[in-house]
Amino acid sequence: MFQRLFGRERHANRAITEALYAQIVAAARQTVFYSDWNVPDTPLGRFEMLSLHMFLFQHRLRGEGGVAGEVAQVLIDEFFMDVEHSLRELGVGDVGVPKRMKKLAKMFYGRTAAYDDALERNDLDALVAALARNVRPDAGTWPQATHLAGYVVDVSSRLAEQPTESIVSGAVAFPVAKPI
Repeated sequence: MFQRLFGRERHANRAITEALYAQIVAAARQTVFYSDWNVPDTPLGRFEMLSLHMFLFQHRLRGEGGVAGEVAQVLIDEFFMDVEHSLRELGVGDVGVPKRMKKLAKMFYGRTAAYDDALERNDLDALVAALARNVRPDAGTWPQATHLAGYVVDVSSRLAEQPTESIVSGAVAFPVAKPI
């Protein structure tokens, strides 16, 4: 028990968490999203892309039991700790953080429900609409939403091909988004 909490196993688990989260963040920060696909390069735009990639990771591990389920939960916890840290870096005070975190959590889970529903029904139009509504709510039309939706479908299928054992050991591969 002591070894699990403080020993090598805990260090290995932390290394896996950090590796997976770094890969998710790197996928979300691909320049093409912001330069070619017109995702706002703002804190909220980056939250949207990180949320989308976290959703895709969680979607891949959904229904997996054991270690995969634990990894999925640890990564969600890591995501929300990172979001909270980012809020503090942006100058949100201690009093405002819980309120903003509640709002961002509600946003995340609302988006993931919409994306999940569209993917499960294989409804590209619904996915395009959900992405446009969430990523560019300020735009009347956002033609690049179709490219992002295609990317989401591609990522989902490629993640499904990756062995669970590989993912839970710290390796997940997101495809590179192609410029328009």
